Amino acid sequence: MRFMNGSYREAYATLSRIAAELETGEADLDRVLPLLEEARTAYAVCRERIEAVRAVLAGGWAGGEGGELAGDDEPADDAEDEEEES
Repeated sequence: MRFMNGSYREAYATLSRIAAELETGEADLDRVLPLLEEARTAYAVCRERIEAVRAVLAGGWAGGEGGELAGDDEPADDAEDEEEES
């Protein structure tokens, strides 16, 4: 099964559906292997999307440098320096 544009939501829904079907214990044995193969594909899509988000967050966003998020204030140590100058 292919997920549209690597859709996390669609893949997660597939995993939820498969888990629910397997948890009932009523899944026909002949159906278990195809379900597990479908679950593996859906899991890979979810994992890929999560890793992509992690990579963006680790590298900062909106042009932040050094892994800092854009809009972060200066470190707290600078506040102490300003007090000493007064």
